[in-house]
Amino acid sequence: MLPVVGAGSSLGILNLAAQTPAAPAGGPIKLNYKTLGKTGLKVTTVGMGCMITSDPSVITRAADLGITYFDTARGYQRGNNERMVGAALGNKRKQVILSTKTEAHDKDAMAKELDTSLKELNTDYVDIWYLHGLSRPADVHDDMIEGLQLAKQQGKARFVGISTHSGQQQLLPWMAQKGVFDVVLTSYNFTMDASMEQAIDVAAKAGMGVAALKVMAGGPRNQKLAQPGALLSALKWVIDKPNIATAIPSMTDMSQLDENLKAMAEPISADDHKVLAAHLEIIKPLYCRMCGECDGDCAKGLPVADMLRFLTYADGYGQFALGRERFLELTSEQTSVRCGDCAECTVKCPHGVAVRSRMARAQELFA
Repeated sequence: MLPVVGAGSSLGILNLAAQTPAAPAGGPIKLNYKTLGKTGLKVTTVGMGCMITSDPSVITRAADLGITYFDTARGYQRGNNERMVGAALGNKRKQVILSTKTEAHDKDAMAKELDTSLKELNTDYVDIWYLHGLSRPADVHDDMIEGLQLAKQQGKARFVGISTHSGQQQLLPWMAQKGVFDVVLTSYNFTMDASMEQAIDVAAKAGMGVAALKVMAGGPRNQKLAQPGALLSALKWVIDKPNIATAIPSMTDMSQLDENLKAMAEPISADDHKVLAAHLEIIKPLYCRMCGECDGDCAKGLPVADMLRFLTYADGYGQFALGRERFLELTSEQTSVRCGDCAECTVKCPHGVAVRSRMARAQELFA
């Protein structure tokens, strides 16, 4: 049975302390819910991104505590993440909302990937199936849309959508106009400008559910760069937005889970906004907002935003192997470039990222 709250309500609070011996030490936990657009699914405003989780007990405990949304992908951890997520959820599978993603680009390959996902997740359907990591309407072919619709018709996916890290200002309005997508999973955090909020508003008004990823602007390791509480404040900032149904921060251990649960119990405050303003100044030269302003500016043709995202996997999340794996998926011409060889960098970040030094670090780490 899928999680619901009181009839007619899209927001509820539930005290699970008496039911859950694993509750955090801070006392009763509070779970806030929103409705995921036209899907009608009730989701906790804090969900769980499982991409870098290696301890299945964290996933199990999150489900035990009442988190309802769990996200994985066919390609995570070289195909092993789905298997772990399925095993960790166990008999709670039907009590939660489970999403996965495909990077396949035609309906036959998509169908094969979905069948594999279902087998690994030990389920006969997923609640949401995403086309993974797309940035432009041109990336989405009719054949891919047919693949999504076929999965719904066959009962293998209840709802479908796209996950995206960049290009949302063009992609989200296009998705809204097409009318065939139920959900969008998008990068969204406190560093982004008003154009992102406008794109999200268009999607929400069209009935699409909006879930947010990359909500902490750089990952848990960036906590070391700022005053305590910056990451919790960042999570509060996202779930406070009315058009965001749920956020899916990555969680690797019990302390991160307990900390993120606080976001539902402690509304964002003026102090949180001050923390975020100070944090932004610290990460400004390091963190790429994926705004797309520099697309095509590199004289050597490097995908700057993507490469800086790969660097964030290593520096922000401690996931060197994931960052290098993504880096090595670039063309040989791209991986052979060294930014230090250029007399001058042609990429000027409008937000203050030290592009040349950050790119050089990515090349040093991954090449």
